[in-house]
Amino acid sequence: MLVGKGGTDRGKRSMWRGVPRWARVSTILGIVMMVLSGSVLVGYHALVARYEGSVGKGDLFGDQAAGATEKKSDIKGPLNILLVGVDPRTPTARPLSDSIMILHVPAGMDRGYLFSLPRDLRVEIPAFPKADYAGGTDRINAAMSHGSNVPGKNPSAAQGFELLAKTVQQVTGIKRFDAGAIINFSGFKKIVDAMGGVDMYIERDVKSEHLKPDGTPRQLKPGGGGYLGPQAKYEKGNAHLNGWQALDYVRQRYPKNGVPDADYGRQRHQQQFVKAMVSQAFSADVVANPIKLDRVLRAAGQSLIFNGRGNSVVDFGVALKGIRPDAIETIKLPGGPIGSGSAYRGEQLLPPADDFFAALRAEQLDAFLLEHPDFKQKTK
Repeated sequence: MLVGKGGTDRGKRSMWRGVPRWARVSTILGIVMMVLSGSVLVGYHALVARYEGSVGKGDLFGDQAAGATEKKSDIKGPLNILLVGVDPRTPTARPLSDSIMILHVPAGMDRGYLFSLPRDLRVEIPAFPKADYAGGTDRINAAMSHGSNVPGKNPSAAQGFELLAKTVQQVTGIKRFDAGAIINFSGFKKIVDAMGGVDMYIERDVKSEHLKPDGTPRQLKPGGGGYLGPQAKYEKGNAHLNGWQALDYVRQRYPKNGVPDADYGRQRHQQQFVKAMVSQAFSADVVANPIKLDRVLRAAGQSLIFNGRGNSVVDFGVALKGIRPDAIETIKLPGGPIGSGSAYRGEQLLPPADDFFAALRAEQLDAFLLEHPDFKQKTK
């Protein structure tokens, strides 16, 4: 819904009146940048309390449990932010990380590099005594599950994030994450619908494994092993996706349904989706519409758990205000399967990925990407 002269109540003062446009834009940018998460930049204390208060807070790095108290300080680059998407089933089920993204922001704080780790990546997961986990070799998405175990209680996604962060640090060589966020995938639907949908380029025809054309679930085959009935379809070209369509599209990863590179294609679609949401958030239809903007902020806040190492979501919104959607470079890491068919054991990163991680740590990504342009994701 567009809100024009006839769509607002002139008798009431807009919460955004007097807040500069850059502040409104930065509010949305910060949310979407952290898996559509964490940073809410606003101009008045009442707004800060309102939106920051809706964002869940968690001890994602184990600092608070260890008795550490990090003091608030200026946020300066370079920054590394861990973004994890989960699809929780029930409070008693251990969470698996469906999406693992790292946002690297160089010292200049004017651009970002977004890359994903395959959820089936075969890694060494370190021991984690607080969850009674002795460590071992497993797929990386299991790290969150192993770490979430709280003896005698329901699993803790925040505690699971801590072990996942330690595992990602081992894989990438990143010494410390400056912030982290967990987003409930169902929150994607709420955010997209609050914005009125997202415009996105579909790179090839894709069919849904799980949903019918009307968005309802497909029927399971008797005895399991697949689904029956018509499939939702996403045709190549420019598309306007509502919430359930966007979430369903970025979940697809089977070659039989039009994703020949499996989980790597799914990673690419998720990165494209993040950029599309940033662009949509920058549009006048959202930024200049106080009603829609309020819905987007509320939906984002209710879908997140955030930890900024002593800094709030508002602080990160201010710090990231200089990054525009076209300044986010999405990265494709080279990898491949370990085994095949019934002997498939997961994914591995190929040696050039280690060079990428070394360039990231040395703040040399621009030079690295000039020499390795194949690491840049293609949007079309």
